[in-house]
Amino acid sequence: METYHRYKFVPEKHKQELIGIINDLNTLEEYNEKKLGQVLKKYPKNGNQTYSKSEIIQGFRAFSEEFSWNEAHFFDRLRMKPIRTASGVAPVTVLTKPYPCPGQCIFCPNDVRMPKSYLSMEPGAQRATQNAFDPYAQTMSRLKAFHFNGHRLNKIELIILGGTWSSYPRSYQIWFVKRCFDAMNDFTGKEAFGRPDVELDMDFLDLDDTFHGDKIEKSYNKIVSGYLKEKLDGKLFHQIENASYESLEAAHQKNIMSKHRCVGLVVETRPDEISEAELVHIRKLGGTKIQIGIQSLNDKILQLNKRGHTVKRTRKAIALIREAGFKIHAHWMPNLYGATVNSDIEEFEHMFGDQDFRPDELKVYPCSLIESAELMTKYREGSWLPYTFEDLVDIMENVLPQVPEYCRVTRVIRDIPSHDIVVGNKLSNFRELATKRLKAQENSLRDIRSREIRTDKVHADDLTCDEIVYETSIGEEHFLQFVTTENRIVGFLRLSLPKKPVFLEEISNHAMIRELHVYGPVVQFGSTGDNKPQHVGLGTKLIERSVEIARDAGFKKLSVISAIGTKGYYSKQGFEDGPLYMHRSL
Repeated sequence: METYHRYKFVPEKHKQELIGIINDLNTLEEYNEKKLGQVLKKYPKNGNQTYSKSEIIQGFRAFSEEFSWNEAHFFDRLRMKPIRTASGVAPVTVLTKPYPCPGQCIFCPNDVRMPKSYLSMEPGAQRATQNAFDPYAQTMSRLKAFHFNGHRLNKIELIILGGTWSSYPRSYQIWFVKRCFDAMNDFTGKEAFGRPDVELDMDFLDLDDTFHGDKIEKSYNKIVSGYLKEKLDGKLFHQIENASYESLEAAHQKNIMSKHRCVGLVVETRPDEISEAELVHIRKLGGTKIQIGIQSLNDKILQLNKRGHTVKRTRKAIALIREAGFKIHAHWMPNLYGATVNSDIEEFEHMFGDQDFRPDELKVYPCSLIESAELMTKYREGSWLPYTFEDLVDIMENVLPQVPEYCRVTRVIRDIPSHDIVVGNKLSNFRELATKRLKAQENSLRDIRSREIRTDKVHADDLTCDEIVYETSIGEEHFLQFVTTENRIVGFLRLSLPKKPVFLEEISNHAMIRELHVYGPVVQFGSTGDNKPQHVGLGTKLIERSVEIARDAGFKKLSVISAIGTKGYYSKQGFEDGPLYMHRSL
């Protein structure tokens, strides 16, 4: 099946107008949307249409020899949605195809056209559908979208979503990741979208999508499994049986010096899918961060919602993930069946009060009722009701100020289209509204996202290095951060000092850098000197401070869970490559 094709814009056919627009925009002393509109009206497309920002950017690139000013400066003025890359990386999200999930959660949607827990009308799901769930086509599509809108793509965080990653066949996982790396390695900005390299069964879209959670005759797993057996002879794909770590390693090696490097790779899974062998496998894929569905820290709530694991299993999973050096991105869901506003607030106190948890990042997903979820049964009988807006705000007012400086709250609401929600919060800007309420009540938010420097320029002389030390289930964690006088965060490093040998022999008695991040717009590799956060050597300073701390604590080796695209950087910092990690003698 063909993937969709965008309208092909040919800058050469519009050269006179585009050069006029670019020249006029460059002469503006102050740039804003109103003045942009005035310039665009002066140079209409085809006599009565308006040029888009991406078309202007394409024109600038096509006729760059006509202009004497800096491309990066011009794009900074014009860029659409600069916040997308203001955290230092360009996030590229791709979805796996539908496949049976080990979970039986009653709150989970049952859209058989999608991987488990996702809905076909979610933005990321729509992009996956348009590209037939093909990893190469999805990655290439997202890179082109960023490129057309003027974003730099030197540093890419690859985020793989869809059901439970660990439940997919390993041959599929290896193939999927390899094809994502192939797209990053191949990308030039001039590619056509083309066909997926595997003929995918888009008949999934023809399956019955009128799934009613209170009238379940066949489960999601039975429908999807039956389809796979009927259409594909029981196989997920026909053409990926030969996927191997060796073929993936070749793509990894190419990416180390690619123009578009993968500086982070994220997968999502469940606590009961985490094991020592699974974490080794994820490292072989190049993984650096794991999104893990905690959902609740109450065994009774987990049982009522048929989650399929206990809090004890969550504790064990997080300990193993931390031992292996991964970043921990936890998901937590208030308003589950059996919970109350008060019980959710009390439960959250354990998220950071208990050393067995204390995640690095957190998504807060208030439960929304989707018609295809089994939770519909509880709603119909009146045993579950959604929280009101005031209830949700009350929870956020109590829990968000508890989040410490070392954690980043990435979401406070899931991006579910309002028409898919039967009852519950339908406000996509709920986080913004809740944050305004908190600020009005002088409840300070300390998490990383609330303090990011984003696109602002900084001066190194105005920064101080602050250190936060806290206990975890495996040892002592040091969170090193460069902050401004207003406590806005510019860069940070996570250093783990285990108190006993971890399960991986390669890093058994090593201190571990689990994350190094400098905020600000994505910049070219090796660029220096313009006071943007990624240009003032903060990463090197944070690493050297971690060396001091680890040495003083008696460690002989400092390891880092390097992404494939950051290996070159760490090599320059004195680290040497190992089987799964990089190491520096102390």
